[in-house]
Amino acid sequence: MTTSDSKKNTGPLVAGVDLGGTAVNSTLLDSAGTFLISGLCEHPARSVEGPTICLQQIVDGLHEAVTKAGRNREEIAAIGLDTPGPATADGVFSSRGSTNFVHPDWAGFDIRGGLEKILGVPVHYLNDGNAAAVWGHTTIFGNQPNKTSVSAIIGTGLGGGIIHKGTVVAGSRGFGGELGHVLIPTESLTAMLPELAGYTAHCNCGRDGDLESLCSLTAIRTNLLPHYLQKHSDHPLASLDPAKAAIQVRGLAAGGDDMCQSIFQAQARALGLFFDQMINVFDPDALIIGGGAIETEETFQDWFVTEVRKGMPSQREEQISIPIKIMPNGDTAGARGAAIEAQRTLVSKP
Repeated sequence: MTTSDSKKNTGPLVAGVDLGGTAVNSTLLDSAGTFLISGLCEHPARSVEGPTICLQQIVDGLHEAVTKAGRNREEIAAIGLDTPGPATADGVFSSRGSTNFVHPDWAGFDIRGGLEKILGVPVHYLNDGNAAAVWGHTTIFGNQPNKTSVSAIIGTGLGGGIIHKGTVVAGSRGFGGELGHVLIPTESLTAMLPELAGYTAHCNCGRDGDLESLCSLTAIRTNLLPHYLQKHSDHPLASLDPAKAAIQVRGLAAGGDDMCQSIFQAQARALGLFFDQMINVFDPDALIIGGGAIETEETFQDWFVTEVRKGMPSQREEQISIPIKIMPNGDTAGARGAAIEAQRTLVSKP
C-alpha cells in the first residue's frame, strides 16, 4: 500500500472509517492500492449524543475526506468501519453498552447495518485493534499470503489483533484478538523486576494480572504510577492530579527520568511475557507494537523493544530471530486497516 495526495482517478474507492468516542478519522483507498489522504482527516464523533447524531457525523466526515482528495462520495464502492468494542463480528454493540459509547441507545445497536442503510454501500466491520493489526501486517508483508503476525496496540487500554496466514482472527463472536485480557505470569514479572513486589494489577474487565492491567495508559494512571510513587514520594509527579501525571510519564521516560523509565520497563517486560505466549501459540512471522505509548523518538522505541526482548523467556533457536516491529503511522492505522480489509472482503469478491 502506498500513500499519496494524488487526485488522479484510479477507479472505485474504498473508505476507511475509524470511529472513536470523540473523533472519527476517515481515509480513502483507490483500486491501485494508494491512500489518497496522507495523514489524519478527523471530524467530531459526538458519540455521547447517540447513534443518530454520530452516524451523521460519520457521513459528514466522509464528505470532508472526499473533498480533500478531490473525489466524489458516489465513487465510494465500499466502507471499512472500525470501533472499540465490545461488539460482535457484524458490528452489533454489546447489550450492556460500551465504555466509548455511553448513550443508552448504543446498547445492542447495529452500527454496521445502520451506516450501510444511510450510505447505500456495503460496510465491513472490524474492532479497532484488529483494524490496526491489518494495517501493521500489510505495511510489513504487503499482500504476501501465508504470513502471520501478532499486534499489540498500547493506548488507553491494550488492543490488538492476530493476522494468521493473511486472515484476521476475529473469532466466532467477534472477540478474537482481545489481547489485553490475556493473563500474564506476574510472578515471572516480579522475579525480573523486584520493585513490582506488592503491585496490584487490576483491570476494568474484572481480572487481575492481564496484559491491559500492566501495559496501557490506564495501567499507568491507576496501577503503576501510584505503586512507584509510594517508593518515590519526592518525585515531581507526586504533586499532580493522577490523570495529568500519567500523561507525562512517557515524555519523562523518553527524557531519561529513572522512575518513569522503570514504569515503561515494567510495561515492556510484561509485553515480552505476552509475546512469548503468542510465539508458542502462533509461531508468527512478526510481532508488532503500536499505539500512542510508543509514538515518540526512535531512540526510545529502540530501548522499549530491547526491554520487550529482555522480558521474553528463552526461545527455540529457530524462533529467536522473529522480528519485533514498531507500527508506522499509528494514528491512521485503524482507518487504513479497515479500508484494506473492506477492499479485500467486499470489492475483490468475484
